[in-house]
Amino acid sequence: MPVAEDLTAPVRERTLNPLTDGIGPSARAHEHRLLSAARPALPFLNWIGMFAKPLLKVPGLGWITADPLTARSVLNDPEHFTLLSEGGVGHLWAQILGDWVYDLFDGPGHYELRTKSRELFTEKSSFEFVERAWGSRIEDARRAFDAGEPIDLADLSRILVGQMVVTLLGMPAEDTDDAYREIFRTGEELAATALGTTADTVLPPEKIAKAREIVEKLTGHIDAAFETAPGTTIIGRCRDLGLSLQETKGLSTLLMVAGTETAASAMARTAALLYDTGQQHALIADPKLMENAVREALRVTSPAPIIGRSVLADLTIGKHTLTAGERIVVLTWTANNLAGEYRVDRDYIPQNRQLWFGAGRHLCLGGPLARAELTKIIELLVGDGRPFRVVSRRYGKRVLIPAYESLVVQKAV
Repeated sequence: MPVAEDLTAPVRERTLNPLTDGIGPSARAHEHRLLSAARPALPFLNWIGMFAKPLLKVPGLGWITADPLTARSVLNDPEHFTLLSEGGVGHLWAQILGDWVYDLFDGPGHYELRTKSRELFTEKSSFEFVERAWGSRIEDARRAFDAGEPIDLADLSRILVGQMVVTLLGMPAEDTDDAYREIFRTGEELAATALGTTADTVLPPEKIAKAREIVEKLTGHIDAAFETAPGTTIIGRCRDLGLSLQETKGLSTLLMVAGTETAASAMARTAALLYDTGQQHALIADPKLMENAVREALRVTSPAPIIGRSVLADLTIGKHTLTAGERIVVLTWTANNLAGEYRVDRDYIPQNRQLWFGAGRHLCLGGPLARAELTKIIELLVGDGRPFRVVSRRYGKRVLIPAYESLVVQKAV
């Protein structure tokens, strides 16, 4: 009988030779292990998704698609699909945040909310947020890393994300690594509310009560701070853009859910991809490929691997008829990875665009911030023109967003 692999045990690395090892197999193996450790069904679902072009119906789950064009069509069609009915993330959060979600998340008030909030994160303001939030801490890490000290990038990412949340929301917190880790853990705990809702978004009362406690812990300070928060915080920017207190608290909650685990996951996984594929050498040789490197990292990691919607009205896609009340799951990870392995010289792929951020009226507001954060992490890793190596790694087990629990990196000798 074969012995099961311990997916949490540290994996010791050998130095990769990109000239003899080829491109891809090591990265594919580690990504598969990482997805399996997070949610054992994910690799199987992603494999099934390869046959979901344009659609496939899976018993107990509903319709699935891994076709980029079909996925974009679904996410851009509010007349036939919604995230507010059972099966959509809006339905889940309405149980926690209140019925106002039905208006602002996908209802009549959503367009106005998106219009007001679209300037929250621009390319310019996102890089400014990163500089202000991470400044001294990322520079300390850079000095240590360049001097040859090993860094657990997964742990550093959690600290940096916690620090970003504190900066954006103006949260009262100590300026310590442990305090930022705790903020991250709290956001992680809130996001974990969605665990187990792939096929059913109805939450039990005890889970709702726990989630509401966490939301209050994270956003309770906003009531008192709303009128006086500086414009350098998200609270102040929301107020200055004309958002109400309720809208500001709702967006802040979504920021915690959508921008904590996904950001930290992308940072460490990007480092692993650069090393495992050998593509760090191509980037070092041509630093102008940085934008490609960031875009490719988001495509290949697709930290939010699935997006759920419920069918609002009957329609036909290809040869398939979808009926109101059914569910459809967009397999973003599969759709994005069908385009090929991670390569920093890969040109922009029109059919995928920013599918890792969703599409249409629910395209992630924090996309520019994610790109700014990843740019800063890649600069930390190879900004001095020297390659790095992965010393050890450990995959996160039973987590909502596939991520490394530990990824220790060090400058190559």
